[in-house]
Amino acid sequence: MIELVPQFDNTGVNIVFLQKLALAALIGILIGIEREHRRPEAVELIAGVRSFTIASIAGMISSYLAQIINSGILLISLAFFAVISVVYVYIKNVTLKHPGITGPIAFYCTFLLGVLISYEQYLIAIVGAVVITLLLAEKRPLHSFATNLTDDEILSATRFLAVVFILYPITPNELFLGVINPRTILLIVIIVATLSFISFVAMKKMGTKQGIPLSGMLGGLVNSEATTGALAAMAKKRSELIESSFVGIILSNAAMLIRNLVIAFVVDPSGRVLYLMALPQFILTLFAVAAVVKSRNITPVSGTIQLQSPFALSPAIKFAFGFTALSVASRFANIWAGAAGVYATALGGFISSAVVTASAAALAVSGNISYSTAAITAVLASIITTGNKMLLVKWSGPPELSGMINRTFARFIIFGAVVLIIWGFFINYAY
Repeated sequence: MIELVPQFDNTGVNIVFLQKLALAALIGILIGIEREHRRPEAVELIAGVRSFTIASIAGMISSYLAQIINSGILLISLAFFAVISVVYVYIKNVTLKHPGITGPIAFYCTFLLGVLISYEQYLIAIVGAVVITLLLAEKRPLHSFATNLTDDEILSATRFLAVVFILYPITPNELFLGVINPRTILLIVIIVATLSFISFVAMKKMGTKQGIPLSGMLGGLVNSEATTGALAAMAKKRSELIESSFVGIILSNAAMLIRNLVIAFVVDPSGRVLYLMALPQFILTLFAVAAVVKSRNITPVSGTIQLQSPFALSPAIKFAFGFTALSVASRFANIWAGAAGVYATALGGFISSAVVTASAAALAVSGNISYSTAAITAVLASIITTGNKMLLVKWSGPPELSGMINRTFARFIIFGAVVLIIWGFFINYAY
C-alpha cells in the first residue's frame, strides 16, 4: 500500500490532502476520458471528463470533511450523488431516449472511489478505477461475447460457480492415505478450469476470425485432444481444410506443452517442477513451431471449433477423479517400484497429460516423490499424449491428414524421447 506521510509546507497546506486531491482528480479524468471518447458524435454528452473528475474529488473532500468535522457530511454527499445519478438515468433514458444505466452507475462509483481515497484505500481505489474503465471500454467485445454464448455454456458456468462457492468451503481440508487432500484437489480443479475458460473465451472471441490455426492453438490450451478430434473431423468433411487443420493440430499440441507448464506452476507455486520441466518442454515446443514454419501453406482459413465449456461439471469431475486416482496410483507405484513406477503413470497421458502433470507436481509438493521425478513424468506424459493424437486423427480425419500428422508426430516422439533421456540423466545427476 502507498504510504503518504503528513507534511506541511511554510503556508500550512497539508501535502497529504493535495496528494489525495490529485489522485482523485486523476481517477476521475481516467474514467471521464473513456466516457467522452466512446460518445458518438451525434449523441449529446450528459457527463464527461469534468463531471466525473468533480464527482471523484467531491467524494474525497466530503469524506475528508466527515472525518474532521461531522460524519453527516458524507451521508449528505452520498444522498446528493445518488439523486444526481437518478436524474442522470432519467435524462438519458426519458429525455434523450438513449436506453442504459451504465453511465449513471459509473458516475456514482467514481464518487465512491473518491471516498476510498480519503480513507487511504489507495490500491483499492486505483484498481477499481482501472476495472471500471476497462469494463466501459470493452462494451462491444463483452456484448458480442455474451450474445454468442449458448444456453448450455451459461448454465454450465452457473453450476460450476455454485459448486465452487457452496462445495469448496465445506470440503474437508485433511490428508487421506497420505496423498489426497479433497480441498486441495478441488482448488486445483477450479484454477485449471478457470485458466482453460480464459483460453475458451479468447478462442470464441478471435479464434474463428483469425482462422483455424489460431483456433487450434487456443483450443489446445482448453483441451488439445478435443481440439485435435474436431479439426480432424472438419478436414474429413472439407478437403480444402486439410493443410490448415494440420497446422491447427500441431499448434494445439504446442499449446498443450505450454499449458502443462502453467499447470505445474499452479500446483507447485515454488516453481521447482516448472523449472525442471521448462527446458525440454520449450525444446519440444520449438520443434512443433518448426514443423508449422515448414508447412507449405499456413494461410488462415475460417472455421468454427466446437468445444465443451471448461466450466461444465462433467470435465471438472473427470479431472478431479483422474487426478485423485492417478495420485494414489503414483504414490503406491513409487513405494513398490520407486521412480520407475511413477514414470509408468505417465501412460495416463493417453487420457490427459494435464492430469498427469497436476498429480506428479502435487506428489512432489507433498514430499512423496522428488521434484526431478515429477518433472520427468510430466514431460513423458506430454510426449505420450502426442502419440494419442495420432490415433485420434486416424479415427476422425482423412487419410491424407493422418499421414501428415503421423510423419510429424513420429519425429516429435523420437526427438522428445532423446531430449528427455538426456535431460533425465542431467537432472538426476545434478539434483
